[in-house]
Amino acid sequence: MKYRILDGSEKMNIDEVTRLLKMTYWADKRSAEQIRKSMNNSSCYGVYLVDEKKLVGFARVISDYATTYYLSDVIIDTSYQHRGLGTALVSYIESLPQYAGLRGILITRDAHNLYRKFGYEVLNDRVMVK
Repeated sequence: MKYRILDGSEKMNIDEVTRLLKMTYWADKRSAEQIRKSMNNSSCYGVYLVDEKKLVGFARVISDYATTYYLSDVIIDTSYQHRGLGTALVSYIESLPQYAGLRGILITRDAHNLYRKFGYEVLNDRVMVK
């Protein structure tokens, strides 16, 4: 499975991002306008399958680039989960110099083992910080 990580919302189709976010428990009710606005005000990353010409992963980061970043909306298409794509996406984001040395925050009730690989710790049932 050949994929590449997309860096920047302009490289992603809003309909494909909406399709992915509709698979989640946290963003399934967002309108296309809310999704568009959130993408315009965040740094966006995607997982694109080259042979299938399909976006199968998405994540956003909100940051002040001085102290903290918030990792948000991390999703891998349910048909492509458990193939290392989520790890690849988060690894790419975590390796970017603009987030080096900053405190990372995310809120999720699942996938804690994925995020622990990158130094996140659970504070309560959902909030994780690094």
